[in-house]
Amino acid sequence: MPPDPEIDQQALAALRRGDDSALKGIIGRWERPLMRFAYRYVQNEADANDLVAESFVRFYQNRQRLRWDTRPGAWLYATLANLCLNHNRWKRRHPAVSIEAGARPGGGEQAAGRLPGPGPDPASALERDESAAAVRDAVARLPHDLRTAFLLHHFEKLSYQEIADITGCSERGVETRLYRARQRLRKRLAPLWEGVGARPAGS
Repeated sequence: MPPDPEIDQQALAALRRGDDSALKGIIGRWERPLMRFAYRYVQNEADANDLVAESFVRFYQNRQRLRWDTRPGAWLYATLANLCLNHNRWKRRHPAVSIEAGARPGGGEQAAGRLPGPGPDPASALERDESAAAVRDAVARLPHDLRTAFLLHHFEKLSYQEIADITGCSERGVETRLYRARQRLRKRLAPLWEGVGARPAGS
């Protein structure tokens, strides 16, 4: 989160006074981190963009109802997390093949359809891609509360207190969720790591 939350609270106060231009500053500070979180949650760039946009729309629509001491970043993350949860529920009820399969910002889309070039051998690159896919799948299978805490802590680098503000639970509750998330991921990924460790040397 931004080091000075007062900037966002001043922007919220300006919004409540009718200065709609203050929304641009909030979007500028929060669009990228929210997009990272949404993409890692729903694993689809177009869907993530839509969900982040909807979060900002809801923030603007609720500007007069928010308390003066509301932290916009925490409010936006909480709203976005719920939108991601509802989105995934809808997708499970309406399965379809995504035309963006493999399009992953920040690395995934570079691997999709890319011709081999100078560097590590293709087998090693494939193994890394398969490992990354296994991790993404394992994270995607976590329950909503565990996945949200895990993504916010391990990828967005938020503190227990910041995550507690977003999720509405205590810091101890956040710690418990992270512990459970790690335990589930270790269990699900154990066959992958064992397979890597068991591979004969030089193969």
